[in-house]
Amino acid sequence: MRFTTAAVIMLLPLVASAQDIFTPQHVAKLRVVTEAVISPDGTQVAYVLAVPRDLAKEKDGGAWTELHVVDTKGTSTPFITGPVNVGSIGWTADGKQITFLSKRDKDTTRSLYAIGPKGGESTKVVSHATDILGYSFNSSGKRVAFLATEATTKAKKAAIDQGFSQEIYEEDTPFVRVWIATQDGGNTPEMVKLEGSASELHWNPKFDTLAVALAPNPLIDEHIMFRKVHIVDLATGKATNLNNPGKLGQLAWSPDGKKLAMITGADKHDPKEGRLWVTHDLMTFKNAWPLTSNHVESIAWKADSSMVVQYTRGVQTRIAPVEFNMTEGRPLPHIGIEYFGNEDSRIIGSMSYSSEGRTHAFIAHSSRHPPEVYVLEGDKFTPKRMARRLTDSNAWLKDMKFAKQEVVKYKAKDGLELEGVLIRPLNEEKGKRYPLVLTVHGGPEAHYSNGWLTMYHSLGQVAAAKGMAVFYPNYRGSTGYGVEFSMKGQKDAGGKEFDDLIDGVDHLIKMGLVDDKKVGITGGSYGGYATAWGSTYYSHRFAAGVMFVGISDWISCSGTTDIPQEMFLVHHRKWLWDDWDYFKKASPIAHLDKAKTPLLIMHGKNDPRVNPGQSLEFYRHLKVRNQAPVRLVLYPGEGHGNRRAASKLDYNIRTLQWFEHYLKGPGGKMPAMEIDYGLPAAPKTTSLNWDTRGEPGRVSSRVEPWLGRGCPCCIGW
Repeated sequence: MRFTTAAVIMLLPLVASAQDIFTPQHVAKLRVVTEAVISPDGTQVAYVLAVPRDLAKEKDGGAWTELHVVDTKGTSTPFITGPVNVGSIGWTADGKQITFLSKRDKDTTRSLYAIGPKGGESTKVVSHATDILGYSFNSSGKRVAFLATEATTKAKKAAIDQGFSQEIYEEDTPFVRVWIATQDGGNTPEMVKLEGSASELHWNPKFDTLAVALAPNPLIDEHIMFRKVHIVDLATGKATNLNNPGKLGQLAWSPDGKKLAMITGADKHDPKEGRLWVTHDLMTFKNAWPLTSNHVESIAWKADSSMVVQYTRGVQTRIAPVEFNMTEGRPLPHIGIEYFGNEDSRIIGSMSYSSEGRTHAFIAHSSRHPPEVYVLEGDKFTPKRMARRLTDSNAWLKDMKFAKQEVVKYKAKDGLELEGVLIRPLNEEKGKRYPLVLTVHGGPEAHYSNGWLTMYHSLGQVAAAKGMAVFYPNYRGSTGYGVEFSMKGQKDAGGKEFDDLIDGVDHLIKMGLVDDKKVGITGGSYGGYATAWGSTYYSHRFAAGVMFVGISDWISCSGTTDIPQEMFLVHHRKWLWDDWDYFKKASPIAHLDKAKTPLLIMHGKNDPRVNPGQSLEFYRHLKVRNQAPVRLVLYPGEGHGNRRAASKLDYNIRTLQWFEHYLKGPGGKMPAMEIDYGLPAAPKTTSLNWDTRGEPGRVSSRVEPWLGRGCPCCIGW
């Protein structure tokens, strides 16, 4: 059946006969837990639930983010729900309040609120002239440090009102400052004078000091590459730079305030923050202990001398305890490893511990469900301990048919061991060959885990339900396999890293699963670059491609991206003027003569990372040469990945349509550009949904889910 007909059927209100097979409309209603923090007494977990807009009832926009609380028995209670945006949740040290950021009622800026663990009315703790971006309380809970930019001056406001709205590119980006306020809001917040732009802060639980992450300026490139941890003595105002060696991830004080743990890169060329360091000399980084060589993603202190780390090993995650033997002056990692295995393997992240160190909460996802809240009880790590799932945000998934998902290992031509995750076609018939959608991750300092892989930009179970296999390879340059592996793609863009993709396809062909004449390729950001490469240099291997926010010309990309330092230090290791020939040969536009792959290109018109000119340029060259069908779809208002519900649904449907047409259907002429979404016109206003445990509110900030993996090219949920 032609997709132009099938699309309408697929998107009509789901009936009983169609509820067991995944469609883009199922993906569009997935709810995702994005934050989870356990109470100090270990009895409750506050969590944030991202709820997509219902386009049949609401205006288009990003997902709402609600506050919920679940107890360790699994009873979940909604606190603040409906058209709200809650984020940065936490608990006060005494466990008497849940704190969060939101823009509510008549607020003009995002403020800090608190609500009791039994619900009721929330109270405003601190507001500011600009949005509060992060916060941390002192040990008594009477003072709070928070992050916010300085307010626009009256003179500048007056000039803007007169029409002088010009932008001084990069120079007029406001610095994020650190402010101190009392919890009762009686005093005007006071700014702490620090050099640089702040992005994270943690008040020492015992002393009057702050751990603050500062970048030289507020630009994203400086944030990614050059953030340094500073210890700020609030009594003297002195800030000591610990000079962490590379990219910066999570920070965490030990309960006694004597040790600071951080996730950082091994050096400035390490593509990913992933090494755990612990320093006990808070005036210098010289005595810091590097504890792991794996890619650590989250950490949590259990007690003054012990902590738990969660790290990636290939397509799985592990958590391991770390004990500190201070008589020897060095930490001793515990040998035992807690692994959540079995058939429903869980991918773990975002850990937190109760104050007594016995109850551990975290977010996890699996091949059968998106991120949910889990809890692990007890103070000993043994193989028999199993985590308990506390939330079920998408109960309807139990009625869905899932295709088989498995880990596939293979070797590259040069002998390098590689692996990826394969979703087989639903109702696969033995001996039959199937179309394949090769899905390439971005970064390249990212990776695929053997968890939930069905999202708006990743067809997963949707393609499997249509009789296609989907493969997610972790090519060289991926994280999760150690620093050396993650650096193997440096100085060789489009080289062996993308040869690994072809080797993966060949492996699946040799397995007898894939039809070599029906292979498609897709991906976003660096995965979009891989798609452009597969549609030109390797065009003879791919029957269709869907390129998202991808790179086509490294020469023009070098001058338009907002991450030039990262491109230099952890990707190319050379500047454009150092080797023009390298950048030219690594560009898909240098191989246009080989382009025979029908290509669908999609891009956000406001993308600062990969300028939409990359797609415009590529489209124009392919269109003029007219060697294969090409279509360009631009999304107004979207950046490096789609945020709005309509943009996500449109992207998902078009991707499926393209691959069905060219891998299963007649091919040839492009499918119709119009899509019938099967939805009524959206209302002009959004009604507020009141909840007995909270109040309504609005905020325009977007949710940043924890499983973005920290990759600057990640396109997220």
